[in-house]
Amino acid sequence: MRNKLNVALIVLLLSPMLVFGEELTQPDNNHLDELKVNSNLQLRDVLEKTIARNPMQSTLQSRESVLNAKKIIANSMLPAAPAISLGHQNDVLGSGRGEREWQADLEVPVWLPNQRNNRLKVADATQSSVSANRESLKLHVAGLLRDAVWDIAINNNNVALTSNKLAVASKLQQDVEKRYQAGESAKTDAMLAQQETLRAKKEQLRAEAELMHARHRYYLLTGLREIPANFEEKQSALEDYSQSSIWAEAQSKVGLAETERDLAQVESHENLQVLFNMRSTKGAFDNMSNESVGVKVRIPFGGDSRAAPIKAAAELGVGNALTERETLRNALETMMHEAEHNLSVSRAELAIASKQYEIAKESVTLAEKSFQLGESDLVSLMRVQALTYEAERAFTTREIQLQWDIARYNQAVGALP
Repeated sequence: MRNKLNVALIVLLLSPMLVFGEELTQPDNNHLDELKVNSNLQLRDVLEKTIARNPMQSTLQSRESVLNAKKIIANSMLPAAPAISLGHQNDVLGSGRGEREWQADLEVPVWLPNQRNNRLKVADATQSSVSANRESLKLHVAGLLRDAVWDIAINNNNVALTSNKLAVASKLQQDVEKRYQAGESAKTDAMLAQQETLRAKKEQLRAEAELMHARHRYYLLTGLREIPANFEEKQSALEDYSQSSIWAEAQSKVGLAETERDLAQVESHENLQVLFNMRSTKGAFDNMSNESVGVKVRIPFGGDSRAAPIKAAAELGVGNALTERETLRNALETMMHEAEHNLSVSRAELAIASKQYEIAKESVTLAEKSFQLGESDLVSLMRVQALTYEAERAFTTREIQLQWDIARYNQAVGALP
């Protein structure tokens, strides 16, 4: 009696979701992120288009403006802009004797020793830094793109696996229901098969949702509604990150900061000023004007209060660049170690997963035959099917993960797709 009540309760709970012989209701899903597979599209083509729309392009353009300004300053004839001053003096409000004086001054700054040479070095270092920044951006975007496409590949595989699992579960449910209708199987077996189908359907829905998310991330990154048919990479022959453009950028920042420090050592002193003047004077009760020219030199003294903050700011710039470089070194060392180790582990796991999958395929074939002949029960078959599904998932996922790990290795050593 208790068993009958339990069966009735299970039927009552499941009846709103599924009725014997009816198909599973498909959700109303308007959220679709379609990507067209283009066999003519290469990953490097996608990379170029992705770089062009990257938000960092605005920063690059700004740095180009800074570079042009430094070139203009370094190649100018004078270290600073000259100045003209005009002066007039008379005694109208004074003695009123008709005294007049006009004077025009031209102030010309003079280059300090090594000032111009250091400015040229700063301009060259800035140009190298901008170029390194541009190459570093390419590698950074390549890393984002690699993760995006392989994330799609992993989720595509999950959808295929769950779809196949659902097909197997649906086929088994139909077979069990026919046996139940013929009185060859218990109702609990039919309900168990139904539950497995529902579970497979739920996994498929989740896998499809994750695939949509992965496609949307790819679209936001690239702006494309198409994806290359093949984006596998060969492992780079490089063995460390010394050729990485990201590392080169950090090195260039240190070089730039050091040249700016050298320039600051010079420009912490004020420039000497040479003043040329022309004067026209007319004395009291004198109708004749006296014209003259003169020269004056302005030599600044001291200036520690002016020099100290300039030198300190330059030292701070060098310190920040060195800190950034060493922090990056640790990150690249970690990335390099993990990339090499993950490749080794993935290859070993793939070999094991391949053997497990071969055994699982043979096992499920034998289990299905045994169930059809009535030599084993439904629970035993479903257990073997579940193990086979996990073995297939492990094998196919390891295949994709190995290719993803190769891409990450190439990213670590600085190789572009």
